[in-house]
Amino acid sequence: MCGIVGYVGSGDTAGVLLSGLARLEYRGYDSAGIAIINDTGESCLRKSSGKLAQLRKLLESSPAIAGSTGIGHTRWATHGGPTDENAHPHYSEDGSVVLIHNGIIENFAQLRDELADVKLQSETDTEVVAVLLGRELAIVGDLETAFRNVVKRLKGTFTLLAAAVSEPGKIVSARHHSPLVIGLGEGESFLGSDVAAFVEHTRRAVAVADDRIVVITADGVTVTDFDGNLAEVSEYEIAWDPAAADKGGWPSFMAKEISEQPAAVADTIRGRVNDGVVDIPELAALGDEYLQRVNRIVILACGTAAYAGMIGRYAIEEWARVPVEVELSHEFRYRNPIFDANTLVISVSQSGETMDTLMAVNFAREQGLKTISVCNTQSATIPRESDAAIYTYAGPEVAVASTKAFLSQIVALQLLGLHLARVRGALTTEAHRETVAELQTIPDKVAEVVAVHKQVKELAHWMANTNSVLFLGRHVGFPTALEGALKLKEIAYIHAEGFAAGELKHGPIALIDHGQPVFVLVPSPRTNSVMHSKVVSNIQEIRARGARIIAIVETGDTAVLPFADDVIRVPLTDVLFEPLLQVVPMQWFALELSTVKGLDVDQPRNLAKSVTVE
Repeated sequence: MCGIVGYVGSGDTAGVLLSGLARLEYRGYDSAGIAIINDTGESCLRKSSGKLAQLRKLLESSPAIAGSTGIGHTRWATHGGPTDENAHPHYSEDGSVVLIHNGIIENFAQLRDELADVKLQSETDTEVVAVLLGRELAIVGDLETAFRNVVKRLKGTFTLLAAAVSEPGKIVSARHHSPLVIGLGEGESFLGSDVAAFVEHTRRAVAVADDRIVVITADGVTVTDFDGNLAEVSEYEIAWDPAAADKGGWPSFMAKEISEQPAAVADTIRGRVNDGVVDIPELAALGDEYLQRVNRIVILACGTAAYAGMIGRYAIEEWARVPVEVELSHEFRYRNPIFDANTLVISVSQSGETMDTLMAVNFAREQGLKTISVCNTQSATIPRESDAAIYTYAGPEVAVASTKAFLSQIVALQLLGLHLARVRGALTTEAHRETVAELQTIPDKVAEVVAVHKQVKELAHWMANTNSVLFLGRHVGFPTALEGALKLKEIAYIHAEGFAAGELKHGPIALIDHGQPVFVLVPSPRTNSVMHSKVVSNIQEIRARGARIIAIVETGDTAVLPFADDVIRVPLTDVLFEPLLQVVPMQWFALELSTVKGLDVDQPRNLAKSVTVE
């Protein structure tokens, strides 16, 4: 989950590292540090607990040396707390090697026992690896050989970057179940947790497969397996502009990304509708014959992505008539799941590096199942490990709390449902075209809902001292309510829960007290009058017990007005598309409540954007 960056070249090494870390800080912000080696073998290390701003202050008072070789790290703490001592990089015992690490070394304790004579400076598993590497280098005299020998002894998940004072102009790195990507420049080379680390310097990138060792110099890169055999690589061009990862005048990345949702939805649809029907080119590799045989779908995801999967389940079952289950990735492979050759597995991950989901996908593939990845990150691990990938094209999402990626994931799953419906003949041509036509109106309708920001901002301000908020929904409104609650937990640090509205009377209604704020997602009375009346009854039940009702309703719905304290209106749409509109006011509400409480919207405590450890 940490952010790592490496650079070899003639540029401003400290500047390259700091700008890379700034773009990677969403991956972890407990501490940060850089190390630089110059061509005479002199090295310096600067690191500090806290956010990157603390490291910048340190460098103002104690500048780094100029040098051609540098590594940088921004941390999400695993081994040891967020202290100056535990911050990366770490030196070896003799200072000959400097090293950074993303992941967890699971055999750390056994390796530490070998170093009983060493007084370590930190509590981290990373320093143990640095010391082992320094000792191995003293024996074999060659950084790459020493690195390869040490890496083979490690168990767990890791991306490692290391440099030696005796070999300036070179960085060695290894990847095992943790992200790593190469950047190719003119007379300079880069390494990073993702392309954000170097996109402002080059658009040329190389994805690194699992269990690879990479050596970069200013003149080029070499990629081998752990045994030293040359490995094939493929270069690609980064699809987004560096400016897409800047705030662009918005007060936070989250605000910017909420505002970008109409474009994110439109870009996810683009190229996948031909002559009024959905045809996803990326699924051609699976073949229509296989898709017709599919008798069960399992969606694997975590957190927000899992809620997108739950919403997608309704659409796929409704349109394609295939049973769908949504599994939390971290539970899936530990319960001996049942499936057959016609079970299709769909993974959903914004980063494509979510470790729990990657391990679940690998487990499914080991069982001989076909897998499809829904992902936002080009050439990430999960889509590369899958039989097919549906990219969402939401662009870089920097705020830890997901917004535009969530909407894009829902749309991608809905497109998949319509593709399956067409292939399987589960919808009439007329029904298919009508549904697609409505989907194509969604970007403009999302834009309308983005504009409710001012109303929601006022609502959040009078609720500044609220310490608990409940969310109710039925049908697709239930997972949408779960997502609304998660946003508040993530960035406002208050108790929030989402419930299926029908469950209220089975226990949760005991939570209702005078003044309790409750968001209610009201389904359309046009498309499901029975469900609408049930939700209105739920509102009456909790209002009678003192709840303050904030109802999110479609334009023209007047039945709820006598029972709601506040009403937020969204445009009319089909029931399966309602979550794409209803969730936007809840995103704004979480952002504004966090802001009024004086919290960091983009970098909430204890969280990181990409969860690359199990």
